[in-house]
Amino acid sequence: MLKKAIAVVLIVLVIYWSFFALMPSKITDLNTDPTAFSSERALVHLKKITKKPHYVGSEEHEVVKNYLVKALNDLGLETQIQEAYSQNKKWGSIVKPKNILARIKGSDNSKALMLLTHYDSKSHASYGASDAGSGVVTILEGIRAFLSEGKTPKNDIIILFSDAEELGLNGADIFVNQHPWAEDVGLVLNFEARGSGGPSYMLIETNGGNQKLINGFKAANPDYPVANSLAYSVYKMLPNDTDLTYFREDGDIDGLNFAFIDDHFDYHTALDTYDRLDRNTLEHQGSYLMPLLNYFSNADLSSLKSDKDSVYFNVPLFKMVSYPNSWIVPMLILAWLIFLALVFYGIQKRRLNSKQMALAFLPGIGALLINGIIGYFGWKLLLLIYPQYAEILHGFPYNGHLYIWAFALFSTAVCMWLYNKVYKPENTASLAVPPLLLWLIICTALAFILKGASFFIIPVYFGLISLFVLIRQRHPDILLMTFLLFPLLMIMSPFLKMFPVGLGLKTIVATTLLISIMFSLCITVFGFSRYKNRWALLLFISALGFFMAAHATSDFNEERPKPNSLIYLYDADNDTAQWATYDETLDAWTKTQLTDNPDKFDASTINFDSKYGTKLYYSKKAEIKPLKKPYVDKQKDTIIGDVRHLQVFVSPQRNVNTFEFYADASNTFLSFNINGLEISKGEDETQVFKERIKNRLFSYVVTEEKAIELNFTVPASQTTTFEIFEVSFDLLENDLFNIAKRSKSMIPKPFVLNDAIIIKKTISLE
Repeated sequence: MLKKAIAVVLIVLVIYWSFFALMPSKITDLNTDPTAFSSERALVHLKKITKKPHYVGSEEHEVVKNYLVKALNDLGLETQIQEAYSQNKKWGSIVKPKNILARIKGSDNSKALMLLTHYDSKSHASYGASDAGSGVVTILEGIRAFLSEGKTPKNDIIILFSDAEELGLNGADIFVNQHPWAEDVGLVLNFEARGSGGPSYMLIETNGGNQKLINGFKAANPDYPVANSLAYSVYKMLPNDTDLTYFREDGDIDGLNFAFIDDHFDYHTALDTYDRLDRNTLEHQGSYLMPLLNYFSNADLSSLKSDKDSVYFNVPLFKMVSYPNSWIVPMLILAWLIFLALVFYGIQKRRLNSKQMALAFLPGIGALLINGIIGYFGWKLLLLIYPQYAEILHGFPYNGHLYIWAFALFSTAVCMWLYNKVYKPENTASLAVPPLLLWLIICTALAFILKGASFFIIPVYFGLISLFVLIRQRHPDILLMTFLLFPLLMIMSPFLKMFPVGLGLKTIVATTLLISIMFSLCITVFGFSRYKNRWALLLFISALGFFMAAHATSDFNEERPKPNSLIYLYDADNDTAQWATYDETLDAWTKTQLTDNPDKFDASTINFDSKYGTKLYYSKKAEIKPLKKPYVDKQKDTIIGDVRHLQVFVSPQRNVNTFEFYADASNTFLSFNINGLEISKGEDETQVFKERIKNRLFSYVVTEEKAIELNFTVPASQTTTFEIFEVSFDLLENDLFNIAKRSKSMIPKPFVLNDAIIIKKTISLE
């Protein structure tokens, strides 16, 4: 009995260790050796650059830029500012970013190592402490520590604080495609964030194989590597872009991303502040940078390309484990052969019973079905019960971690309850066979569909050892069987949290299904327990406790503020105005303008979707305010042959942040130039802006140059019509409106146009 209790304690401790070992548990202070990274020293910079939102075009953006230039100069580095117009066709953004660059000269004429992050914050509300102020100060402090050693690296080290990443990776675009240093870069280390805490995941950006990059990463030997080829494979399938996307796609330059994703609800919001950044997370970023900087600044960066991939994963004690993809099929075949041999051997020894093995399929299949249904419909049910969660567009509410606990415990309880139905003191060996068969089937599918997850075969091998022990011994040492579960628990447990945190609670089904298959291998220990019903009851009660805790924290308050939105839209063509919101659940602040009886927003003519497809939901007629309309002047109109050459000048008469240009499919543009930026055509294309999403041509972000000069050509017979939306983020500051400030229990909703005054104006060029 004592050994069984110890076994349960060991399982709990190993699961805890699998999470605890992912990142540092304490941070380095101001007394840290000058040649070492100090999070406290990095935080000194962070506090100064996150006093206000510093999005492109804001006054604070220039303040932060100047601070960073001075910080680099204080390190003895010469800086330069690169600026040029850039268009991201995918995002539709046109802006003139200002990149901050510095270079440390190496001893050899070799490929350079680049340290990269961006210094602009998102929109008008986010302070950008995590995204990506954390990256900026990690690099500043890392370079300071590196230079303090007084060593000359073999490779040049280029520092790039890119601009306009949040608008469309535009700073990375102009560096990769226009700056002469781009040809020198052999590897990029990019520091990012998609939340405000948790471990930082390493993700590879490469056009080829990852094998040499992984080997180099392992050789650098960071203390807390968090990386696996499953996340790498999933990441490649998702439409997520970072600055490294331009380096890979346009420059064929490899890179390593380091990004933390926990506390996802803070991402791009007014909560992305200095105070909310997890200090241990910042320490984790520093623990990556220093060994990688020391290693890759002296490594041969010209030989990192590879046509081969490796399977890799992190595990406590061993840090990073990897093996070439060429091993996947042989390891799979060997596992199948061992499994079949053990089953044959077990039947021959009369330790495996075919009837009991067949019966043992039922709890495993039942667990997958029940937990799969619970996970799939769980988030949908929560949204019905708590519709306010829909206002958090990230898909991960403030109490999201409580729900992960609740679903994980509930799924485990289901497994305990089901497996107890087939309990017999002597049938544990037979119970262990179907789970191994299921895992082998999964590993076979992964070997051909998702090779990055092929390390799932590692727990299978330890499961096969457990089966061998069970066949050989009727009463094996329960502690030995527990130790054989350690690889499964250490490798797989972090995934229970990674998927719902990174992709939102809509993916909680990944957690419930993973619990089901993990528990099936744990039957080699729990199969000996006759009290699984009691365990199930205890787990059900624990899950209920977490659901109750989540319910108690489901409301919005100052600690968990409600994201809301409000815009004023003036249609200059019809001389009408309306209030509008993206919120489905109105609150006291939005009701002040939209009232208790708002109208459904008519999206047939006007709409601005969010990143997540969120549409304007409610509207209400508004009083027309004396806003200054944009000035439009047709300066040139010439027809040569069957082509019409036009020059149009658009100038805002108020402080604005962006211009959104729309034109329906009846408008064909043969060429287009915006403030000197020539819009490129695709291969074999005779026109620009051919592929439009909802008629959108581009979004022009206003910086120092307020006016827009458009030079374009169209078919001579065409009557060209634009719809211009002039946007400013000053609704709450504009004296014409006197909008009350939000209460402390509210924040501006991210990912949407918010706190905005929008003027719609049609330009018809007949």
